[in-house]
Amino acid sequence: MALGGVGGSLYGEAMDAGIDVAGVKRSFGAVHAVQQVTFTALPGRVTGLVGPNGSGKTTLMLMLASLLRPDEGEMRIGGIDPVSDPAGARRLLGWMPDSLGAWPSLTSREVLVATAQLYDLSREDARARADHLLELVDLGALAASPARVLSRGQKQRLALARALVHGPRVLLLDEPASGLDPQARIALRVLLRRLAGEGRTILISSHVLSELEEVVDDAVFMVDGRTVGTDRVAAAATRVRVWRVRVAADLARSTESVRGDIAAALGRTAEEVRVDRRDVLVPFSDEAAAVAGLRSLVSAGLPIVEFAPAVGDLEHAFLDLRAEASPPTPDLPDGPAGPRDASPPGSWAPPAAHPVTDADRTDDGSTS
Repeated sequence: MALGGVGGSLYGEAMDAGIDVAGVKRSFGAVHAVQQVTFTALPGRVTGLVGPNGSGKTTLMLMLASLLRPDEGEMRIGGIDPVSDPAGARRLLGWMPDSLGAWPSLTSREVLVATAQLYDLSREDARARADHLLELVDLGALAASPARVLSRGQKQRLALARALVHGPRVLLLDEPASGLDPQARIALRVLLRRLAGEGRTILISSHVLSELEEVVDDAVFMVDGRTVGTDRVAAAATRVRVWRVRVAADLARSTESVRGDIAAALGRTAEEVRVDRRDVLVPFSDEAAAVAGLRSLVSAGLPIVEFAPAVGDLEHAFLDLRAEASPPTPDLPDGPAGPRDASPPGSWAPPAAHPVTDADRTDDGSTS
């Protein structure tokens, strides 16, 4: 995905517009898709919405996008209630659903021009903006191609361009990297960091935790339709975690033999460590214990070439929280039985999302 300029003239001036959610619930009959969600996503930051299938992420996204009413609770998009003023909220929002949902007979350019005109742009301005965005997401060569012939990844890039067409201050992205090739995923991360750097609020829902960890500043964890408190997240992040150890290849020795050497150097039994293909997996109680373990391995003369957590910080915390949870209720993204009235407004002060460190990010420009 080649990147062009993201000038202020295209996206408007960066302004203070965050997302505030407090006590939001939504049921579909007897199915409680969202049971209790409270969080804040801040301007200038990328916030990841993390949870297993059926945890209520898409239902929550639809409510934030003013496409579904909550049964209870309050939401604000840049201070605007998407229930009482959906048009006002939509002017601030760029919504990218998991599937494009465009008119299949329209060309890529026509999809963007039609969307821009819905936001009161003149046809001339809409066409200029469409051409700029198509170049931004590397679809310039497909501007005249019908949307129906685009690949999954190309449709995702067109959906992102459509979400940006009116210069939104808040972006809601549901699985934005789905179908993208590795190069396009990297370019997406760079673009999202740039947009956040301009002061926009970006909320991303994704199952690919390694992708999220590369780009997010904060994370909101959902389990069984509820947001998990930051105290539980912090506790999960400090539990015993597994580290991956790899030594320089020696064709004369098996991984099982290396496993025994590592166990001996660490004063462990062979049963405490396990083999994963060419690597040996070793549990450590915390980072300090891992550092001490690495010193022991080096002192024992083992030629260590890799020593790192088997999963990233975000994935580690999520897996521990998921293990505590009961089986999730199904997430029902569409087909509500009918509109429901939101509860009366009340006073609330949602907590900030759980911070994510930069330790595991790459240097491809995706760090904040």
